[in-house]
Amino acid sequence: MLEGVIEIVAGVLILAGAFFVLVSALGLLRLPDLFMRMHAATKAGTLGAGLVLFAAALFFGELAVSIKAAVVFLFLLLTAPVAAHVLGRAAYYAGVTLWDRTMLDELRGKYDESTDEHDGPGAGSPAPSDR
Repeated sequence: MLEGVIEIVAGVLILAGAFFVLVSALGLLRLPDLFMRMHAATKAGTLGAGLVLFAAALFFGELAVSIKAAVVFLFLLLTAPVAAHVLGRAAYYAGVTLWDRTMLDELRGKYDESTDEHDGPGAGSPAPSDR
């Protein structure tokens, strides 16, 4: 009886994960610029993969499978946002154009192309205690 319930829950989780992966793929195809596409791929893709991994861990019910699924999901959670951020910054600094209806560009005017330095808080500027 319990095995049947676990199979149903795992099936629902796989379907939900597949839905989010599909949403991620549609976002890659339909969104207007690189930055929005990366957002869709990172958020929905990670959630979809996480749901599928959780379903696998639940379905197989073995400690080794559960640990592997948890480690893979943790790796995705740690690397996907960082990779999207680094790729987005590189694309912005390389001159990839924003969507023509983008209303706010918070980096405009804060990057000196001649020295490759960022003039805001974070990279390239001293910490408040160093000033």
